[in-house]
Amino acid sequence: MGRAIDGQYTHSVGRLDGSQGVSAHAAVARGGGSNALQPVTKPASPDISRRFPLMVHCHLRWDFVWQRPQQLFSRLAAEHPVLFVEDPLPGDGDAHLDITEPYANVVRLVPRLPHDAPADTDAQWRLLIPLIEQALLRHPLLAGRFANPVQWFYSPMSAPMLLGRFGSRGIVYDCMDELANFRFAPPDIVARERYLLSRADVVFTGGYQLYEAKARHHPTVYFHGCGVDVGHFGRARLASTEVPASVADLPGPILGYVGVIDERLDYALIEALALANPDASVVMAGPLAKVERADLPDLPNIHWLGQQPYEALPALVKGFDVCLMPFALNDATRYINPTKTLEYMATGKPVVSTAVADVVRNFTPVVDVAYSTEEFLDAVRRAIDGADPTLLREGIARAMDASWDSTVATMRSELLGAVMPVRALHAGAQ
Repeated sequence: MGRAIDGQYTHSVGRLDGSQGVSAHAAVARGGGSNALQPVTKPASPDISRRFPLMVHCHLRWDFVWQRPQQLFSRLAAEHPVLFVEDPLPGDGDAHLDITEPYANVVRLVPRLPHDAPADTDAQWRLLIPLIEQALLRHPLLAGRFANPVQWFYSPMSAPMLLGRFGSRGIVYDCMDELANFRFAPPDIVARERYLLSRADVVFTGGYQLYEAKARHHPTVYFHGCGVDVGHFGRARLASTEVPASVADLPGPILGYVGVIDERLDYALIEALALANPDASVVMAGPLAKVERADLPDLPNIHWLGQQPYEALPALVKGFDVCLMPFALNDATRYINPTKTLEYMATGKPVVSTAVADVVRNFTPVVDVAYSTEEFLDAVRRAIDGADPTLLREGIARAMDASWDSTVATMRSELLGAVMPVRALHAGAQ
């Protein structure tokens, strides 16, 4: 049976492959069925047609850092069944699908490929599409729930093979990063994105710089920056929230960062910060991605804590004296709108950032923005000496006005406007 943990929902794993068919430990017992008092001739409620399934195609893992996709679909699942299809991973044996329900009304599908599978993206999906089609008909977590979905893409890489399949009624492109600028980006990603943009009914972007870039290629683009779960991160302001020993036991002041550790960070700046503040502790909490531990500065007062559970972040940040956004200014950060900005602000802590364009546009002067290493060090020192309480209060107020709930409500309204009335699209791709 499923079980709820901290607002999340998990369900036992089901697997489907081409030879064994369906095997799931248990099916979810779902309420529903027609009301016996309702005349069979009564038209369906208009709202029923507005609760179409969503089929998400995402390069990020559901169990990775809890960020934009998880924030959106954990909320959209209240109105729409969500099938979260991840990019393929290597597996044992033949190609198969790992299918779970990690959150109420969200089904996660992880395609697994044999070790001798072709390296070509399109060839991999050709191998997997028949399994997905079979699962949609037969798997107990999927059957009858995901007919005629709206497809929602995060990465354009799978678009040429998947776009318009599975009886799709509409196409969404939610561009949260300029993936073409990231390290190890596939050489054909720009061409694939242009194809996705040419077929999408609506485009969302997570940053204003991204909005300006994509609006040149699509007539219906909406900018929705990251929201924040104020109730969650506001726990950092509660006396009852206990700072974990991993931070509480370190010498202060604590200069902290929470997020992915990747090519977007300025490691020379982080090292300079630690050297300029030898009595302080620089805390870097997050998983490594596309960098190795050997690439990171190694000083006694820099502490690399690794990935932390989303539930633990408010308590962790409560222990910070200054919240850091030490981003490098490079191609990978040109279009970012960091989720952590509002999350930090909701904790009531001072925030210091490098001059990321969307941060400069959206969050100054609440965020102290620095344009050089020296300015960054000075801003951190000012925050240590005593942040402006008026700006801290303004940051909390800004966060309270930018909830994920309100963001999702607006995005859903725009989605309905783009794909209603229900229609079957892209039939030629079937």
